Amino acid sequence: MKEFVINKNDAGQRMDKFLTKAVPALPKNLMYKYLRLKRIKLNGKRCEISTRINEGDHVQLYINDEFFPEKRDAAHRFLNAPTDISIVYEDENILLCDKPCGLVVHEDEGGEADTLIDRILHYLYSKGEFDPESELSFTPALCNRIDRNTSGIVICAKNAESLRVLNQKVRDRELEKTYLCVTVGIPEKKSAELKAYHRRNEQTKTVKVADKPFEGCRTMITKYKVIAENRQSGLALLEVDLVTGRTHQIRAHLAHIGYPLLGDGKYGMNRVNRQFGVKTQALSAHRLTFRFTTDSGCLEYLNGKSFETEKVWFRDKFFEL
Repeated sequence: MKEFVINKNDAGQRMDKFLTKAVPALPKNLMYKYLRLKRIKLNGKRCEISTRINEGDHVQLYINDEFFPEKRDAAHRFLNAPTDISIVYEDENILLCDKPCGLVVHEDEGGEADTLIDRILHYLYSKGEFDPESELSFTPALCNRIDRNTSGIVICAKNAESLRVLNQKVRDRELEKTYLCVTVGIPEKKSAELKAYHRRNEQTKTVKVADKPFEGCRTMITKYKVIAENRQSGLALLEVDLVTGRTHQIRAHLAHIGYPLLGDGKYGMNRVNRQFGVKTQALSAHRLTFRFTTDSGCLEYLNGKSFETEKVWFRDKFFEL
């Protein structure tokens, strides 16, 4: 018999959600069967898949040891990653990290051994704030993601309550994200709200943009403001706000109106990229502002606060501000 004592990070979940994470080797069909047969109990009594578990509850599992394999190697995989992260802000609930260009946020199909989340987990582990051996179902998690070759702020929730709140805030667009980028060419309009229509191509990993609606498209709205110009080089530094959140939105939308991002290999101008010696897109998720309009629970103290990255490589390289 295996017994779990529910801690704060596990509390509030449905029983089936908890078991899926705490005992990943247990097939779902067997989990449902064992719940019916009372081989999985809550506080010594029968429970349902929809039963909510609370802090201090005891979950007893009368199932074979084969479903509890030694997990130490997998659980400590993040120790292979460095602890090198640039912290914008950190408290007991969240960590804001300035992700560098070239680093993926999660393991992708290429099986990257070094990811942002693994670096963060290693960092928290080294501080004694995270130990996979003491957590039943929770692992600190990222709440937003940006492309490998985009730099900027990524949010990590350090506990289950803050993760729940942040996931809701991201979903309901209560976080205001501002980007900086460099365009090849200086827009005639120094500020504008752009509207176009967008569709992603899963095969080519690119997007199609048009001024009029077409089959399978979604509306795309982008706001920009020119904040600096380098007329000698023909480059402009833009501050961009996303009204919608589409794949490659900033890169594709600005390229569509004739001002591609410097360094962009998909939508940009390779000749110009080579001229300036830039191999990655000049795009950074530069500022994050918390604009809560609904209950924010344990994160209420963040409402109205704004955080920025200190260094933006392309701003410092091409503009004197």
